[in-house]
Amino acid sequence: MKKILAALLIFALSLTSVIAFSAQQQDQISHTSCSYCGMDRTKFGHSRMLVEYEDGGEVGTCSIHCMALEFANAIDRMPKRILVGDYISQELIDVDKAVWVLGGDRQGVMTSRAKWAFSDRSAAETFINEHGGEIINFDQAMKASYEDMYQDTRRIRKMRSMKKMK
Repeated sequence: MKKILAALLIFALSLTSVIAFSAQQQDQISHTSCSYCGMDRTKFGHSRMLVEYEDGGEVGTCSIHCMALEFANAIDRMPKRILVGDYISQELIDVDKAVWVLGGDRQGVMTSRAKWAFSDRSAAETFINEHGGEIINFDQAMKASYEDMYQDTRRIRKMRSMKKMK
């Protein structure tokens, strides 16, 4: 009886691992943490981004804030494809096909002024009705990221400094 229970326990644990693994997308396995801040890209699947460059390289970040840093640092690399996690499903979608929401009452990832991507307009409008914000496109979201960069960086440094003091 004990052997049967042990076998069932091992089977259940194996099944749980398979389910957890399949819930994680390939980019989250290839790029487990953000290239800039080190945050867990699975935990931040709703805001993560992935850029695939023409030279075959790719970079995964936790947010549009960190992707803005990547673009500033990799100015000579040409993006082939840029993807973002859908706020609801966490599936990667093309940044230009996404419906972006700027602002609202939800704190952004690595930024005070949130920039969320949705796979369809109705989901974005539902979010705006519940949390505020406005619909924008990817270029506007990236521009807002650069506009917010200084204040966001100051806030992050202050938070990390306070954390070290504890």
